[in-house]
Amino acid sequence: MFTERTSLGLDVHARSVRAAAIDTRTGEVIERVVWPRTVDVVGFVTDLTRQHGPVLVTYEAGPTGYGLARGLLAAGHRTQVAAPSKLLRPSGERVKTDRRDAMLLARLARNDDIVAVTIPTPAQESARDLVRAREDVRAALMSARHQLSKLLLRHGYVYLQGKAWTGGHDRWLRRIGTHELGLTAWGHGPRSMMATPRSPSSWPAATGSMSRSWRWPRTASTPRSPDGWGACGGSRH
Repeated sequence: MFTERTSLGLDVHARSVRAAAIDTRTGEVIERVVWPRTVDVVGFVTDLTRQHGPVLVTYEAGPTGYGLARGLLAAGHRTQVAAPSKLLRPSGERVKTDRRDAMLLARLARNDDIVAVTIPTPAQESARDLVRAREDVRAALMSARHQLSKLLLRHGYVYLQGKAWTGGHDRWLRRIGTHELGLTAWGHGPRSMMATPRSPSSWPAATGSMSRSWRWPRTASTPRSPDGWGACGGSRH
């Protein structure tokens, strides 16, 4: 519920922050472009509070993360992060600018029309980053496997001694080698990417440790290994 005197909308980008504030007592509109560092934004909001009373700060969730929200909250400024998919945008508005976005956030917050997301703690945000990075690695590995298997097939190599992508299959791949295929692609293409699952070998243990101390331990109690084989801590061979 909006109880502050001033509603402030921030359109946050990597290189600048567009600010638009509405003083509900005087009707004054304040617009600024602020340097995107958290300390500068907090300083601007603090100055605004001195001149226009308590401020409710609103900005959209996005790639810049939640560090700004945590910094503003730590400084004593009530802050909410809006869910982008839930914003009520004017149906006839086709031109989207930073200035309009900041003003829209200020107006929606003043009217209590913001659907806010939960601001994660630094530990929770780190866990999210880790899981997303793990999924990216897994997708890259699957793509590398597909490319490598098709490369081998084009040259008549088919593994028939059991399941692919096991220890035995890996030894078979190593025996083929560049001298047999005679292809630069073997050393610099998909074959070189087979090192991918080895690099994040500590990730299953890290996610498992996070899950035990996290807010939702049952939800994250069985994270998968980054290469897609079984639960964390299990063998892939």
